[in-house]
Amino acid sequence: MAATTDLPLHRGMPAPSVSDIMKEAKAQDVQLIRLQFVDLHGQPKNMSIHVAQLEKALNNEIMLDGSSIAGFRTIETSDMYFYPDLSTFKVLPWIEGSRKVARLICDIYNPDGTPFEGCPRNNLKRVLKFAEEQGYVYNVGPELEFFLFKKHPDGTISPETHDSAGYYDLGPDDMGEVVRSEIVDTLERLGFDMEADHHEVARGQHEIDFKYSDALRSADNVTTVKIITRVIAAQHGLHATFMPKPIFGINGSGMHVNQSLGDRGGNNVFQSEDTEYKLSQEAMWFIGGILKHVRGITALCNPLVNSYKRLVPGYEAPVYVAWSPSNRSALLRVPAKRGKSTRIELRSPDPSANPYLAYAAMLMAGLDGIKNKIEPPAPADMNIYKLSEEDRVSLNIPSLPGSLYEALEALKESEIAKAALGEHIYTEFIQTKTREWDDFRTNVTPWETERYLSRY
Repeated sequence: MAATTDLPLHRGMPAPSVSDIMKEAKAQDVQLIRLQFVDLHGQPKNMSIHVAQLEKALNNEIMLDGSSIAGFRTIETSDMYFYPDLSTFKVLPWIEGSRKVARLICDIYNPDGTPFEGCPRNNLKRVLKFAEEQGYVYNVGPELEFFLFKKHPDGTISPETHDSAGYYDLGPDDMGEVVRSEIVDTLERLGFDMEADHHEVARGQHEIDFKYSDALRSADNVTTVKIITRVIAAQHGLHATFMPKPIFGINGSGMHVNQSLGDRGGNNVFQSEDTEYKLSQEAMWFIGGILKHVRGITALCNPLVNSYKRLVPGYEAPVYVAWSPSNRSALLRVPAKRGKSTRIELRSPDPSANPYLAYAAMLMAGLDGIKNKIEPPAPADMNIYKLSEEDRVSLNIPSLPGSLYEALEALKESEIAKAALGEHIYTEFIQTKTREWDDFRTNVTPWETERYLSRY
């Protein structure tokens, strides 16, 4: 494996200069550079350039056709530019063919040098700047779950999972240990601070956790983890999927999002030693804002038709809008650790979400809670899954949207979501996802033909 760069890449540290990166690429004998970005749906995209074009790229001179990217530009206004984030330069720890490869994560800009408003990364930076103006830094730690499936000899995906192990099982039952170890090793070579990995509840299901960071770096990291997981899985003849509910009747995959606010001095704003739950007033208002607006931002945290096959009672997925200091049946819980580690955990998002959009929406919802001093309801310390519908109504515990259609209708009514996304992304997202829902709604599924074809 190729060595990785030792350039200072962490946010808060000085970014490398163009000269630093040029020297490092030469020292590492890099031949290929991948200019990475994400589309409206969080799908990783890239343009590969030869190292001879690296200096042009670092000076923001490489163009792309925005009309070919979902949610970007029309053909009439398609010229756009890559603006690489110099702090994201990394030599990838593998060789493609005979060539060493590096990557740069990029923002997308207009020809006039202004940030393109439809670039999800630009949009998150806009929202983070708004939070910074209020005196806050938004820190995020996601927990990514995924499945490993076997492949047929012809390379197509098999419906059979890689193993039949369960929660926290060991090898040889957990046949994914080797794959996860390679994923973790690769991520560490790329500078990740890894925390844990283990087999999840469902057969073939796994989780990888890395240390929290500021929201922009966290969103970059989620995208990188997805890319690396797929690459390593493919090297083992497997397919890794972040589809929320690939198998009926067992648990789906979530992306629980741990989050907190820091101040300009690096202190945890959510921390308190003098309150009942050891949560500051800002933390309580932030929780209130999330709970008030969560239905309106659910389409961003759970953006697929398939997402709502996971958000059903009976599979440990949170579907009821409540919070608790510890109770895992609540939508939002507060993990037990306090002090500098004080945080809240929103349990509904899934790994198909575009992290740049989901983070922006959650942050705006929480900040609205602080601005308007929205108190959360009383915590739900009972097992909400076992409550009757009448009990939930009496306790004022509503449900999340039950379908992508319902979530989109809530999104259309959410001023917070619109503020979080900006006009361009908000409009494009609704239009694109409405078409996706219509495709699903009008499609005749195997379930229907199996159930009805012979009966009627």
